[in-house]
Amino acid sequence: MKKLLATTAVVVMGFAGAASAADGVTACLITKTDTNPFFVKMKEGAEAKAAELGMTLKSYAGKVDGDHETQVAAIETCIADGAKGILLTASDTSSITSTVKKARDAGLLVIALDTPLSPIDAADATFATDNFLAGELIGKWAAGKLGAEAANAKIAMLDLAVSQPSVDVLRDQGFLQGFGIDLGDPNKWGDETDARIVGNDITSGNEEGGRKAMENLLAKDPMINVVYTINEPAAAGAYEALKSIGRENDVLIVSVDGGCPGVANIADGVIGATSQQYPLLMASKGVEAIAAWAKDGTKPANTEGKDFFDTGVTLITNTPVDGVESIDAVKGAELCWG
Repeated sequence: MKKLLATTAVVVMGFAGAASAADGVTACLITKTDTNPFFVKMKEGAEAKAAELGMTLKSYAGKVDGDHETQVAAIETCIADGAKGILLTASDTSSITSTVKKARDAGLLVIALDTPLSPIDAADATFATDNFLAGELIGKWAAGKLGAEAANAKIAMLDLAVSQPSVDVLRDQGFLQGFGIDLGDPNKWGDETDARIVGNDITSGNEEGGRKAMENLLAKDPMINVVYTINEPAAAGAYEALKSIGRENDVLIVSVDGGCPGVANIADGVIGATSQQYPLLMASKGVEAIAAWAKDGTKPANTEGKDFFDTGVTLITNTPVDGVESIDAVKGAELCWG
């Protein structure tokens, strides 16, 4: 529990005297980190909705992406504090499920945000982008951009973590399918046999990790010409590694998030295309769901035909290709964070 000393705790109180069915209700938000801009915005969205509804929100975060132990400790703290629900972006989507079960058995509503648990029904609900589709969109774009040369591509796969959380697998596998590469086991990455894949490396979802992973794969094949990245901080790091050897202008970099800095990198030519998510919407919907649960035990419904609530995804690029619907960076900047 001492690990919680390193977490960020934020309490958002309702206005004095505000009349709300959610007055006095406590919810928790547990994110992978409190430094990634995506999770910063998610936290802002949760705070705003909690304040609007007169709820108390307590926020926790891992020290780095992959800090499973701190997330476990945070869930246990939320149970002990009498919270009504938890919004969780899990670092280890399989190992966290036993602790999530403790929370649910204690009567808390647990909603996975952005990253589905493994299995997905280990949480009461999931509010997320269709991460496979997000990957598929950037894969189709990259293949379309290369045209006939896609058959000769040399692809670097910059993934998230060795534990392969669900979001990591879904985006990776979606990209490969979109690019036209046969998948191995769709529930994991790295077992594909297509010779166009130079290799996989992990980034921890941050810029320094992206730079190191790119350097490692360039050492394996300096003629890489397509780079898939798990998120935009990793993409920025990959770009810096390519720039250091003078190859920043002849390699396609694709990513997922569509945050405001990432959209700016589209405009600047750092990233060729990215799939935009909407973390503010995920978080606000999650807080509303906990309020409804506290009021009368109502659980959120899934999007029709899916096993989660789909918060949407849009491809952002300034160089559209035929057959792949997209919007440009100007429009993407208007929508970023969602």
